[in-house]
Amino acid sequence: MTAPSTTSEALLEIHRRLEAACHVDGWHWRADSDWFEVCVGAVLVQHTAWANVERALARLREAGAFSLQAVVSLTEEELADLVRPAGMPLQKARRLKAFAALVERHGGAEGLLALPTDELRAALLGTYGVGRETADAILLHAARRPVFVVDAYTVRLFSRLGHGPKGSRYDMWQRWFQERLPRKRELYRRYHAAIVLHGKETCRARPRCAGCCLSEVCATGRQAVEETAS
Repeated sequence: MTAPSTTSEALLEIHRRLEAACHVDGWHWRADSDWFEVCVGAVLVQHTAWANVERALARLREAGAFSLQAVVSLTEEELADLVRPAGMPLQKARRLKAFAALVERHGGAEGLLALPTDELRAALLGTYGVGRETADAILLHAARRPVFVVDAYTVRLFSRLGHGPKGSRYDMWQRWFQERLPRKRELYRRYHAAIVLHGKETCRARPRCAGCCLSEVCATGRQAVEETAS
């Protein structure tokens, strides 16, 4: 479904309702989260749940390997063993080492994260194992740029709400949001967190429409209520 007339006010109202219902401040990435933790987490969370990432991060810390230098110095096999709880261990170890090499080529995190947004995004996308969602998560949460992150939760939620562009192309969805919302990093950060939290708890593959904070403005939710009442 497409809603070309969707306004900034409508999207901000959805955000307001999500904020009121979700504990955004308790989410794993905060406004001041450490860049390394964000970047490692963004790589490890691919195709797995955050709970598994937390286990992998804990293993890295327990091994004294939670640093850029450790990722560089460990062999792929050693790193894979530590991040195994996040799944695809050898593949993700290679991705972490590729990202670490990118940071080193730019003289450290300060040099990399200081690049202009378009240049930084291109550098991230040119790194093994870093796709658009991962790159934009790093831009938003580590480099602190006003870049809207789109994920499966976003597309599912807003499609059910009756908003968004046709199809599921990442760049189309990102552009759709950024054309309608103020370009503010903190707004994008909190919106992303709220969408993920809502997607995990309520707007799941089988949605829990009863009691949803968006039921009054959701096409899918209204239909579910009508079917229950009939």
